[in-house]
Amino acid sequence: MCHESSLQKQSGAGLPVAIFVMTVLALLVVVMAQLQQGSAEAVSLQIQSQRALFSAESGAQVGVREVLEANSCSGLTSPKVFSSTGLSGCQAEVSCESVLADVQGSGGAQPVFTLISAGQCGAGLDQARRVVEVKVR
Repeated sequence: MCHESSLQKQSGAGLPVAIFVMTVLALLVVVMAQLQQGSAEAVSLQIQSQRALFSAESGAQVGVREVLEANSCSGLTSPKVFSSTGLSGCQAEVSCESVLADVQGSGGAQPVFTLISAGQCGAGLDQARRVVEVKVR
């Protein structure tokens, strides 16, 4: 009898402590998963931003070649759609403006071309856009 009464007097805190510890650990796992997802999204957007910059620079380089070969803004074709591995899914919209300007040592007015290339990669929330401006004479 004495043995039964001693069992009734005992009360354990093990179960509530175990539930509390499991709850805290589950919350930590959820928070770490959210931080990991946010970090992955930031890295993805940074990569798209770099690709958009390279797309804008590539569009400007191709545009400079076209304008100088034609010696006129009319030689420019746009948009430039890229199919290479690094820039697949990217494009560049290139615009041109021509102004006659006196250039030292040239003996007269020469055209100065201003090209604005806007590179764009991705779509939706994962879209990045960068603009590059180039002046050429």
